[in-house]
Amino acid sequence: MPIYWKIDSRQQLVVATAEGDITRADADSYLDAVEGGGALAYRKLYDGRAGNVVMAPDDIMAVAYRMRSFHHQPVGALAIVLTDVAEPGMRMLGILATAERPIKIFTDLAPARRWIDSLTPAP
Repeated sequence: MPIYWKIDSRQQLVVATAEGDITRADADSYLDAVEGGGALAYRKLYDGRAGNVVMAPDDIMAVAYRMRSFHHQPVGALAIVLTDVAEPGMRMLGILATAERPIKIFTDLAPARRWIDSLTPAP
């Protein structure tokens, strides 16, 4: 599994790390865990520096559609750590930015962690 995550209900924080090629099945597994774990409103830190999105355009749109379907309810702040953003990543970031929540993109993990930790968890 190229996406590893930890859902911390006490801190209301999801920390995910991508390593290697990320497929639609990998993205769906992560979204299943966050949704099933009741963590949509939690703050999220996603470290994608070692990940590589290898989805076809239709798969990207399906994952983006699914993420957008969550936006009718509260979703937590999101810190994203990337070394660069390729075309598929830009589409995903556009979808993520439509939610009513704080979102920031970083190139280093430490500042991303400080920022997400500075935010108050959802009530």
